[in-house]
Order: sequence, then C-alpha cells, then structure tokens
Amino acid sequence: MLTSVQKEILQTLINLYQTSNGKSIKGEDIAEVMNRNPGTIRNQMQSLRSLSLVKGVPGPRGGYKPTIEAYHTLNVTVSENESEVPMFKDGKKIEDISVAKIEFTSIPNPGECEAAIKVLGNIKDLELGDIVRIGPTPVNNLGVIGEIVGRDDMDNILLLDTTTIRSIPKKTVYDIATLNLVLLKAEDSIKEAAAILSKNSIEGAPVSENGKITGIITLSDIVREIAKSDISIKVKDAMEKDVVTVKQDAKIANAVEIMHNADIGRLVLVDDNDKPIGIVTRTDIVNSITNLEEFPISNNNNNTINNS
Repeated sequence: MLTSVQKEILQTLINLYQTSNGKSIKGEDIAEVMNRNPGTIRNQMQSLRSLSLVKGVPGPRGGYKPTIEAYHTLNVTVSENESEVPMFKDGKKIEDISVAKIEFTSIPNPGECEAAIKVLGNIKDLELGDIVRIGPTPVNNLGVIGEIVGRDDMDNILLLDTTTIRSIPKKTVYDIATLNLVLLKAEDSIKEAAAILSKNSIEGAPVSENGKITGIITLSDIVREIAKSDISIKVKDAMEKDVVTVKQDAKIANAVEIMHNADIGRLVLVDDNDKPIGIVTRTDIVNSITNLEEFPISNNNNNTINNS
C-alpha cells in the first residue's frame, strides 16, 4: 500500500515522463513540481524502486522512469499507439496535459451530470470554477464541456459539472449526405437559381460549367445581389468560386473540422474519381449528432471511457 507522498511522487513522475518524449526525469524536477526537498524525493524513490514501480537510469542524463506496474498501480492506461486527448481553457489548448480517462458518475440524476477526469500532466494551474473543454477523444470523437468543481492533486483527477456532452458518430459523410445532387448552370440568372433552390427546398447548390464544378451559390449570395438591385447577373458572377470538397469515405468528424476551418456550411461530396455525387451540410451533421433513436437503453449507473 503506497503512502500519500509516494502516490503523489509516482503521479508527478508519470506526468513529467508523459511530456518528456521518453526522457528520464531527475529527482530535482519532481521536487520542484511538488515543492519538496530533493532529498525527500530521492529517499522515497528507493522505496518505489524496491516495489518495481520506478527504474533508475544512470549517467549524467539519468534519472527515473515509471514502470508499467506504476501505471497499473495508479490506474492509468498506457499504450504504444496512445493518442492525445486535449483539454482547452478559454478557447486555448492547455499544453502538456492529456486526458487519460473520463468517468461519468451521475448520469441518471436529473438536472446534473458529473464527470471525473483522470489527467496526465500538471493540473495545479487549474482552479475551481474554471470552464474547460475536453476532446475530441480518438475513437468516438467525444467532447465534454464543464466547470471544475473539485480537484484531487494526489490522483490527478478533476471533477467536472458538465454542461455539454457530444459524440460525433463514426459514420462517413456518404451516410448522411444528400445524394440527389442539384446542379445549377453557370449561365443561369440568379432569379432562375433562386427558383431552383426554392423548388428543391435547399439553401445552396454547386454550379456546373462544361461538366465541371466551378463554384457554389447559396441563398445568401442571391439575397446579397438582390440587395444591390441587380437581379440580372448570372450565377457565375455571384457564386463562390472556391469549392470545398470532401471524399465520400471521410468521417463526419473530418467534415466538421473542414467546415470549421473554412468557415462554411456545406461541402460537395466527391467519389474516388473526384466526381461530385452529393452535398453535406451543417444541418445534416447536426441531425446525425442529435439523433437519439440509435442509442440503446442501458441500466448502468456508471460509465467509464478510456481514450474513447
């Protein structure tokens, strides 16, 4: 059974090791983070080495490394192919911190949902009341937003009062896209384009010229031209010429990232030969995320996610 000091030393060693790219950690570095005497750290390291939780690395660049048993003892998962799960505060990524585990502790309780977040890295700069965003996780693209309402420095755990939980389905954009693609002609007038969009109850469509997609036009583009009292111009003069496409086998999460980076609301879906076959919009993505019909009923009162 480890003492509280030994657990804190071991957790600090793991945190530093995770961000050191595999380099050994000096006792002085652990002492500085913990605000303790280096001699105390060295004495405790002897005990941890005898328990096979720590191995010493000799030489001028030597120090300490945690063993696999150390990770198991502190209930921290480790994998050679481990992906980083980031944490953000005030919209900025917190450097040298990664989330190892998300455990929802009170899902069945109406009006509240708490999550215990196991963190790799130094959490001492995070304060109660801070709003943080976690994710996306690598498998299920889970994202969590919440307020820090508790902190356990010994086990490196944050307790969040969650306000938002989202998971993007592992479907491809092909699964949610509109495949009966409506194409506008470059030589159409914007009045003709408006009529086509209205007839099909859509807000935008790609523009075709000589068999190729040369642009995309939306109702917003048309309204902007009408506001200029110019309804005689052609589609090719009002369209957005930089068409952003996405491959049909791309994951929904990839489409979300592309839309976010380009600040657009729709993507043209293309096949392996770059032939346009459909269109996917923000609305399609939102509908896929908020569709609860696919969720199975569960009686579990506790749900743990490891780098999901």
